[in-house]
Amino acid sequence: MNIFSKKQILVTGAAGFIGYHLSLALKSRGDDVVGCDNFHPYYDPKLKQDRASILQENGVVVLPVDIREREALQNIIDDYGITHVVHLAAQAGVRYSLVNPQSYVDSNLEGFLSIMELCRANSGIKCVYASSSSVYGLNTKIPFSENDPTDHPTSLYGATKKSNELIAHAYHHLFKIPLTGLRFFTVYGPFGRPDMAYFSFTKAILEGKPIPVFGEGKLLRDFTFISDIVEGTIAAIDLGASYEIFNLGNHKPCSVLDLISCIEKETGKKAQMQFEPMQPGDVHTTYADISKSQKMLGFYPKTSLQEGIEKFVAWYTSYFS
Repeated sequence: MNIFSKKQILVTGAAGFIGYHLSLALKSRGDDVVGCDNFHPYYDPKLKQDRASILQENGVVVLPVDIREREALQNIIDDYGITHVVHLAAQAGVRYSLVNPQSYVDSNLEGFLSIMELCRANSGIKCVYASSSSVYGLNTKIPFSENDPTDHPTSLYGATKKSNELIAHAYHHLFKIPLTGLRFFTVYGPFGRPDMAYFSFTKAILEGKPIPVFGEGKLLRDFTFISDIVEGTIAAIDLGASYEIFNLGNHKPCSVLDLISCIEKETGKKAQMQFEPMQPGDVHTTYADISKSQKMLGFYPKTSLQEGIEKFVAWYTSYFS
């Protein structure tokens, strides 16, 4: 692991969930951080605007730039002397890809290509980019290893993330761009995404409304708390590998019923569960093999699901009070 030295880092999607927490952590340790975000209204933009305001208060510049605006991105590179790019901007969500596939092509394919071209035009910049556990798709062997095949996605979202990895490999092979892909596993925590189950379940339970529980609540997810994801991402930035892909997951899958139980404990309210079949694009289990990340990044997640939900519910009740 490299000894820390100050970096000039561009974080795309800085007003998003992971981008917000990562930008704060990088700034607090002494890096110069500039963020960009297009404030897409996939979910309530107020959350993004509030995150951006907090970042600005902490010295992180957040610019309203879409990642497809290559000239604007180049201006950021030139104006701020960027040495590292952390590319997190993307259209997220499995189910939304059934409704608005074009949004995934615009952001996850065209946008990703724009970032690769930016790195190509500015040799020396190191790039860490967000992939997803969704690339494992129909794989049944668990836990999921970086060496496993990823040829059978179950959603367009997963297919675009797999495409990102293929494009990154080609750009590294052709132009020697230093590229590290991070396969995130079900990231959750304060200031998270409202479309994710833990967030929407908490809202409904507190309001006394029923929640849809798919697959009898037996679906398993490798819920990974945001602070652990941030630590792993920073370790990947500092490693500065020539080309790698890492799993970042908790390595302890929990069922959706376990998640609901944790929320019930923290809110003091019982959930009204409506059981429904699995949804298109869903998989039964996500489970990260993190042995490579442990060895190369020193990645050891510390936060249990109960501890993480406790922190989330405390934030939620404060934010929406």
